[in-house]
Amino acid sequence: MTDIIDELQWRGLVAQTTDIDALRKSLADGPITLYCGFDPTAGSLHVGHLTQILTLARFQQAGHRPIALVGGGTGLIGDPKPSAERQMNSVDTVEGWVGNLAGQLSRFLRFAPEGEHAAPTDAILANNREWLGEINAIELLRDVGKHFSINQMLARETVRSRLDGEGMSYTEFSYVLLQSYDYVQLYRRFGCTLQTGGSDQWGNITAGLDLVRRMDGNRPHGQAHALTTNLLTKADGTKFGKTETGTVWLDPELTSPYAFYQFWFNADDRDVVRYLKVFSFLGESEIADLERQTQERPQARAAQRALAEELTTLVHGEEECRKAVEASLALFGRADLSELDGRTLDAALAEVPRTEHDGSVADLPSIADLFAQCGLTPSKSAARRAIQEGGAYVNNVKVTDVEARVGSEDVLQERFVVLRKGKRNIGGVVLTG
Repeated sequence: MTDIIDELQWRGLVAQTTDIDALRKSLADGPITLYCGFDPTAGSLHVGHLTQILTLARFQQAGHRPIALVGGGTGLIGDPKPSAERQMNSVDTVEGWVGNLAGQLSRFLRFAPEGEHAAPTDAILANNREWLGEINAIELLRDVGKHFSINQMLARETVRSRLDGEGMSYTEFSYVLLQSYDYVQLYRRFGCTLQTGGSDQWGNITAGLDLVRRMDGNRPHGQAHALTTNLLTKADGTKFGKTETGTVWLDPELTSPYAFYQFWFNADDRDVVRYLKVFSFLGESEIADLERQTQERPQARAAQRALAEELTTLVHGEEECRKAVEASLALFGRADLSELDGRTLDAALAEVPRTEHDGSVADLPSIADLFAQCGLTPSKSAARRAIQEGGAYVNNVKVTDVEARVGSEDVLQERFVVLRKGKRNIGGVVLTG
């Protein structure tokens, strides 16, 4: 085992703990079991979840046993948002999402191979519907609810903000009871003595910690602990995990591997070293070297490339990462566009200005018109000037004739034409007919 607390602190991950010295002693005394919960409020996890998933993975690498708890029960309720009531989803929908999340989590944690005996550090996949579906209303109120003070529940930041606005249903108000009961059940079933989560979950986590103490007296598994990680913010003030096209999901059907790669590759120089610490498994000297390269030659984007390749490989596999790298190089003239498959081309052009045409190649207007239609130039006349000045390309081949048109030989995978203005401004044409 390594000193995981030192590791997390160096990576800037530790936001709050109940008693860091006691936690450090528990970790040093021997392997512990810890958990983090993931509610299925959508059909996929997103990059915002990676902080918690990879924190569990770091504990596992340090010799401890992680539990990934998928909230099949709490997901039917939903953790209260600061702004408004969550939409209720059907039981069938939530059950389907539970399966999706379980499959995604298995990419990051080491579980026992099917049919084999679990090793002490093999991860556990749990679903809280197993116990929340069994407890009845009387038991919940008598055995759990009696340990919660209404005054403390009303003082919670999320509750206060909602009560100052449109109010909150009793359903969401009671969410903290259910999440706290999770900790009790995991403590009893698996000897789990640590819950981790984002710093916005501190109130829920400490409520569970207190419930373990009240219901079980921290026996027989010893003192329970809590640890939260810092929430990520971006240097430019925009929300982490969002792009112009929306949330960056782990599901390749929702966010393509190419778009996923580009999200990390386009990280701000001011953010990239922090992202490397939080999301990569690179060591201190490797990250320090990438930080130096970023300061000396920011245009090379060495840190961003290392980050994008590691995470795309981790989430989508080596082959999809290779395709994303090749697509990125090909779009900017440093690899052969004809080598890209249709799915990768479609994903790449979805991230840039593009125009769609329902017809054949013969129906397409001039290349100058296409540049204007997809937004690479503000007008056809500006596109003609770009061609005259030698800054217009079709499939990375320079266009020299202002009246030129796209031919059938220019269409990639029978559907796509890649346009480029200058070195870095990419656009595309997609034939939909």
